[in-house]
This record gives sequence, structure tokens and C-alpha cells, in this order.
Amino acid sequence: MEYLEFELPIKELEDQLQKCKVIGEESEVDVTETCAQIEKKLAVAKKDICKNLTPWQRVQLSRHPNRPYTLDYIHAICGDSFLEMHGDRNVKDDKAMIGGLGKIGNQSYMFIGQQKGYNTKTRQYRNFGMANPEGYRKALRLMKSAEKFGIPVVTLIDTPGAYPGLEAEERGQGEAIARNILEMTRLKVPIIAIVIGEGASGGALGIGVGDKVMMLENSWYSVISPENCSSILWRSWEHKEKAAKALKLTASDAKKIKVVDEIIKEPVGGAHRDREKIFSTVGDTIAKAYEGLKKLSPTDLISARMDKYLDMGVFKD
Repeated sequence: MEYLEFELPIKELEDQLQKCKVIGEESEVDVTETCAQIEKKLAVAKKDICKNLTPWQRVQLSRHPNRPYTLDYIHAICGDSFLEMHGDRNVKDDKAMIGGLGKIGNQSYMFIGQQKGYNTKTRQYRNFGMANPEGYRKALRLMKSAEKFGIPVVTLIDTPGAYPGLEAEERGQGEAIARNILEMTRLKVPIIAIVIGEGASGGALGIGVGDKVMMLENSWYSVISPENCSSILWRSWEHKEKAAKALKLTASDAKKIKVVDEIIKEPVGGAHRDREKIFSTVGDTIAKAYEGLKKLSPTDLISARMDKYLDMGVFKD
């Protein structure tokens, strides 16, 4: 387990607990009471730290190297029923954008999301979760297939942004994202979008239009990352913490201004602390959201979706 700087008090207590258990196993000393005391302190420390997280610390948690990624959620929720689909039928198969059919219970869903890597090799293979235009066109192809067969769409958002390379711009990065936003507003099947980690810029919006848009508690959603915002405003990354606070990018901020509909609570310490629990929570949330949407006709679904986005940013004096 890797630890962030503000998690070091938790690390110290977990190390103490581990040593205590080892002493108990290797000797005849009864350490039950000592271990119980350390566990109690550990639980309190986790709650205290997580209760007072700053926006920048939540950004750090969203990028935690042990945090589950899109395929982790899909495989855990769908099991062996997931069938990945490849290619945009135009250029190539973008490894940063994955998608395919899977089941939760007896209901089929089209899952689409950005996938990051776990080490240097896989991060390069997945292009650090930054999709090219062909990734967004693959996503749209899968959405249209889902629409054809009346299958609801679930998007899992986790990207530092769309790939900003010259070749991506040459192949129409802006057009691909804009096309997805347009087509998603009028897709005739339910769309459930969940920000599971980073939700940055147009890279997130390209699969982020939904009837239900949700965020995990320690994810973030913004037009720009704190580092890039800091580099533009202050010509330095040193002010990233200040930028994170100003951007109002946390789940609670997004809920307050009605950019998202719901916040999915994470286990104490973050999603990486109890993977099974967060997988179960996300799976149940998707099923519950679909139950509320499946009763709507395609016309009512599109109308409600359009109204939802047209109401954003509207205020009265």
C-alpha cells in the first residue's frame, strides 16, 4: 500500500498494528488488548483525516496509485459477462478508451470509460487515460449500438483530459468530443455517468452527458486541472492548492451547483481502502439509477435530459 503525505499518521498506526500482530504470532504474549487499542486509534485517525480533506487532498486521492480504475469496476460488477469491444471502424483501437457489454443481474449495459495503467509500461499503453479522437469515436459507435438494441449506457469517467498531441488535433479531437456531446444529448436510451477519479476538461465531457451524473466522494470534475490552472494564472505549479480551492472541483461543490445529481460515498480513507465495498456500492447505484429511468419513454428521456442541461447556470436576481 502506498501512502500520500497526509496519510502518514495512518501509515504509522497501521505499521504499529502489524508489528503488534507479528509479536503475538511469534510469542506467547497476549497482545489482543493492545491491538484493539491501536485499531481504535486507527479508526479515529482515518475519520479525522478524511473529515477535513482540502480540495487539493481530494485531487491527490483521486490519483492514488492504488485507486481502482474503470476495468476494475467493470470486472468486479459484471464478472465474466463483460465483453470488450474494439475499434472506431475508422483509424484504430484507442487503448485509453474502453467499452463493451456487461450485465448487472439480468440487465445488460453498455459500459464505456477511460482506462489508466498500473505501472510505467501499462500507463504508456493506455496513454495515461488520455483518449485520442478515435477513442471518442469508438465510444460513440458503442453508444449508437446500445441505442439500436435498447441497452442503457454507463460511462465511467477517469481522465486528466483528452490527449493534446498534434496528431490528435490533426484527426479532429475537438470535433470528436463536440460530436459526442451532441449525440449523447439525443440518445434514446438511459445514460448513467459516474466520475470515478479525475474528470478533467473536454476529455471528461466527451462521455459525460447523462440522465444521471454522479461522482465518487473523492473524485473531481472541472474545466482544467489545478496544476494547469496554476501555470496559466501564476506561471507556476506552486499555487495548485490555491487553484484547486478556487475551481470548486470537489463532488460537494459540483452537487451544490447542480453539475452532478448525486455523490457516491466512499469507504473511510478512499475507494482504494475497501475495493469490494466500493465495487458493490457503485454496482447498486447503477442498478438503482436505471430503475428510475427505464420507465421513461425515449421522448421523455431526451426532453428531461435537455432540460437538465439547459437549466445549468440559470439564476434569478
